[in-house]
Amino acid sequence: MIVLGLNVYHGNASAAIVCDGQLVAAAEEERFNRVKYAAGFPASAVRYCLRAAGVTLAEVDHVAVPRDPWAHLAAKARYALRLPRFALDRFRAIVRFAGLREELAHACDVDPATIRARFHRVEHHRAHLASAFFVSPFDQAAVLSADGLGDFASTMWAVGQGHRLDVHGAVEFPHSLGLYYTAITQYLGFWKYGDEYKVMGLAAYGEPAYLDEFRRIVRARGGSGPQAQGGSHARGQGAALLTGRRPFALGLEYFVHHRNGPDMTWRESDRTPVLGRLFSDYLAARLGPARQPGEPLDRRHQDVAATLQARLEEVYFDLLNALHARTGLRALCLAGGVSFNCVANGKIFDRTPFEQVYIQPAAGDAGLAVGAAFYVYHQVLGRPRSFVMDHAYWGPEFSAAAIRQALEDAGLPYRELPEETLCRETAHHIAEGKIVGWFQGRMEWGPRALGNRSIVVDPRRLQMKDVLNRRIKHREPFRPFAPSILEETTGEYFERAHPSPFMILAYPVRPDKRAVIPAPTHVDGTGRLQTVSRETNPRYWRLIKEFERLTGVPVVLNTSFNENEPIVCTPQEAVDCFRRTHMDVLAIGDYLVERTA
Repeated sequence: MIVLGLNVYHGNASAAIVCDGQLVAAAEEERFNRVKYAAGFPASAVRYCLRAAGVTLAEVDHVAVPRDPWAHLAAKARYALRLPRFALDRFRAIVRFAGLREELAHACDVDPATIRARFHRVEHHRAHLASAFFVSPFDQAAVLSADGLGDFASTMWAVGQGHRLDVHGAVEFPHSLGLYYTAITQYLGFWKYGDEYKVMGLAAYGEPAYLDEFRRIVRARGGSGPQAQGGSHARGQGAALLTGRRPFALGLEYFVHHRNGPDMTWRESDRTPVLGRLFSDYLAARLGPARQPGEPLDRRHQDVAATLQARLEEVYFDLLNALHARTGLRALCLAGGVSFNCVANGKIFDRTPFEQVYIQPAAGDAGLAVGAAFYVYHQVLGRPRSFVMDHAYWGPEFSAAAIRQALEDAGLPYRELPEETLCRETAHHIAEGKIVGWFQGRMEWGPRALGNRSIVVDPRRLQMKDVLNRRIKHREPFRPFAPSILEETTGEYFERAHPSPFMILAYPVRPDKRAVIPAPTHVDGTGRLQTVSRETNPRYWRLIKEFERLTGVPVVLNTSFNENEPIVCTPQEAVDCFRRTHMDVLAIGDYLVERTA
């Protein structure tokens, strides 16, 4: 049984293929067309997935798409009556999806008549829920999806058990924690699609000085207020929060998306997704003038960012505590763009009764391709579960011959080394303060470089953050870098030892270790860590182990292998990035390249 999942005509276009219940391949289109967050149809990702599975399009049994035009139909109809342009946009979307079979055939250069697959429409948030639970290690779990908007809903909660999901409720448009976060991100002068993570980093520099105002911007039934800040699980919220009326609501006077329409667009020239302005003039009147892109960041901007984050956490933990009260379950699965908020995620164990958390590496909209495929396989077809996503390496890999050809085409001198020597010499370079490009195995699935398409440096050197920004990354100075740590040593350096293999949890660094690894320790004393397992990535684990043998520190600073572009996919892209930046060393496959000048 072969199921092809597609996230199409949306940001983070992606494809995934599931064969007999096992994920075989998954990738975002941006890695192939080199457009960040690329929208539209994931033609290259589809072709890659079929090649990786060794099948043709004619052999695919089911195609799953995370878009259901009939979901939340009553709410859509109400908006269509008020906003004729919204009705026209809905009609265009239906027409676009009606041509999906032909576009899929065109991408694979086949006759549409040869496609025998049955096409399925899976509601956006059901696909998110499936992407979290059906690939988790749990047989039973509470599941929450929260993002900007999908199929006219922003939030959905459910219980997963075995190969079934039982949806308990949802929050419909226009009320959305994701759109709330994006609106304030725009107000702070960050307008590019996907810039929310920048503001999350900025928040650590401020104080939540505007909470009274932000509790009007997002209003919660649960009475989330001062007691929620650092409170003891807020267990009193109870299951009632998730029954009857919606658990939270936006103060719509602060926003315009309910008047202007909710959908994203994208530039046809390069498939870059674009969101229009979401915040209103009223918000600017209440908080002060909006920051223009490129303007200096001052204390007010830092405090707004901190308050944005604090209010999100209040409402988020209200939801999670209510979900626990309703289900009584110890395990939690999360999906949707809000689940990328690693700062909030790292506090789940302190602020809720949940004891286990699972978030897959592409928890945002790219992950819908995986979720839609597994939803069809389990929920629609009734097949039992047999797969756990315990690593993120589902993208393309390249042979030694292909890597060697890229090096020779570029005229780079190289040495071929056995793995033990490669890791030992690379660790020496890192310990000497050099910047290393690390390109190995299959490309990561999701937005994080997790040790296969990474730039790696010494975490003990405080200046490495500035060196990386000056020489390669050119990022805002308030954005943190991430530590990769040997999984078995996590509790020695962080105040939590729960595994974080996908870099989606931020934990406090132990006070006595902050001076040991200052470069990836954020200003608030936390680190967005990746725990590295010997079983799931033995070569990256060995590199860090060699670094530990040299320095006594089982941690390296890890950032994505790129320069203002999507993470590199091919050996040629890695070589090009190495040559045009000031990287010192390239460890690519079994080959080591050292810059001599």
